[in-house]
Amino acid sequence: MRRTLFEPEHEEFRGLARTFFEKECVPHSSEWEQAGVVDREVWRKAGRAGLLLWSVPEEFGGAGVEDYRYSVVLTEEFWATGSVGCGFGLQNDVMPPYIIKLTTDEQKARWLPGSVNGDIIWALAMSEPGAGSDLRSIRTTARRDGDSYVVSGSKTFITNGLLCDKAVVAVKTDPDAGHRGISLLVVDADAPGFSRGRKLDKIGQKAQDTAELFFDEVRVPASNLLGQENRGFYHLMESLGTERLGAGVSAVAIMKRALALTVEQVRTRKAFGTTIGSFQNTRFELAAVRTLCDVAQAYVDTAVRAHLDGALSAVDAAGLKQWTTDTQCEVVDRCLQLFGGYGYMNEYEIARLWRDGRVQRIYAGSNEVMKEIVGRSLDLDGD
Repeated sequence: MRRTLFEPEHEEFRGLARTFFEKECVPHSSEWEQAGVVDREVWRKAGRAGLLLWSVPEEFGGAGVEDYRYSVVLTEEFWATGSVGCGFGLQNDVMPPYIIKLTTDEQKARWLPGSVNGDIIWALAMSEPGAGSDLRSIRTTARRDGDSYVVSGSKTFITNGLLCDKAVVAVKTDPDAGHRGISLLVVDADAPGFSRGRKLDKIGQKAQDTAELFFDEVRVPASNLLGQENRGFYHLMESLGTERLGAGVSAVAIMKRALALTVEQVRTRKAFGTTIGSFQNTRFELAAVRTLCDVAQAYVDTAVRAHLDGALSAVDAAGLKQWTTDTQCEVVDRCLQLFGGYGYMNEYEIARLWRDGRVQRIYAGSNEVMKEIVGRSLDLDGD
């Protein structure tokens, strides 16, 4: 189906993104998968190419362009080229509400120029061993001591955990106040008492570094407080919609990549003396997949427009995230089946897409939580 979401400047950016990924990422995919982390230099190259944090104001090194469609393009080209590991989406889509919207001018001057050029890589540290989607249950604390906070605790499942130079950390500044006692602090990775744990051994996304972070009486300057003290929970809630929209964008991009790989495979693979693509079952399966891709794309494009207009609600974002990522897993599984035994081989990209995409139903809030958010909006109790 013809899309009407983009303007000529977005398509020009698409060419830039595709060229970058094909040149700087695709040739290193196997190497990065083996290492479990990408080369840090690719971040600096992305910064020089203008692929990081274009929404940062010009006086702090960015382009001052606030248009989520550029993020959509970058995500689509990342998956379409078969790239792996680069956590640019977190830097570009998840972090701006924190490091641009919540920061003072003094903080912007300290942090944003390096974030734009790739010298500073960010992580967002919310999840803990006993607190994933339930942020109210976090146990990492920060007590005020003069002009500093002293942070103690741990975080897990942290994207960019190994490479990050700075992390936005959710902490309890008032342990007795529940979600009303959460604050956000920027912790420098070289601060005494900060340490990284093991590189987590994940099912998929092997090249995307994910780690545990530990805070042993880490002194953080009070000037590193983001937003208002004890308002961190609300700051986080305001930003989760964008993260969930991003999951939907990735879901459709993964689906379309899986379809493209499968079409190529069934045109050449033979069984019983003919190509797999000539079988009615293959045509029916891929026809259904093609339609699901079109429906999901229309859904996501509508949500992107709503986001651009400031009209994408938390309920809308939750429903989008749940349906698109569930559908993505269904589509990739159906595509993998048409590869036969080859689909179970790690050397085939379809197998990696199957593994890498599974987490989409878990992060940014599990799909069960997304259903709960939508369900509550229906006022089924009648109260």
